[in-house]
Amino acid sequence: MTPVSTALDERFRAAAAAAGLLDVAYDVLEDTPVGPLLVGVSDRGVCRISFDPEPERQLEHLARVFGPRVLRSPRPLDPLRRELDEYFEGKRHAFDLDLDLRGAPEYHRRVLAELARVEYGHTTTYGALAAKTGNPRAARAIGTVMNRNPIPIVLPCHRVVGSNGSLTGYGGGLPRKEWLLRLEGAIL
Repeated sequence: MTPVSTALDERFRAAAAAAGLLDVAYDVLEDTPVGPLLVGVSDRGVCRISFDPEPERQLEHLARVFGPRVLRSPRPLDPLRRELDEYFEGKRHAFDLDLDLRGAPEYHRRVLAELARVEYGHTTTYGALAAKTGNPRAARAIGTVMNRNPIPIVLPCHRVVGSNGSLTGYGGGLPRKEWLLRLEGAIL
């Protein structure tokens, strides 16, 4: 069997994306300031940002939630890539991207909608976020939702801190959380 050339493979992936034949287009952004990010978009919007660049587990999840046609195709990710670059350069304080949270339970979507209101350069606590979602005693549940946030950075779970202001829990690790908060000027 003759291997497919890189150019032909790239043309195939671009044509599949252009024809709307993908459930999810994904890529790995290798050189971000917070390390490699696996990113994915569906026809409805951004559906995944992961600090775990190993695609196997991520791709299985994407196929289960969004459909089996998951293909590495960089072009559909251009708007996300551009906005992330601008954010990392300190030029963007809010994202203008459609989001696809189909795979998240209703309560998670409600919490993530409240999380999206936490502005650049500000933080909130798990308890305060719980109160805003109508469950003031659900700080622990908020922590679980933050840990399972499918679109970190864009949905800024790094802006959620402990009740005493301490940096606690972050799926990308505390050094990344601290870096993001420093970038935004939320901590000195």
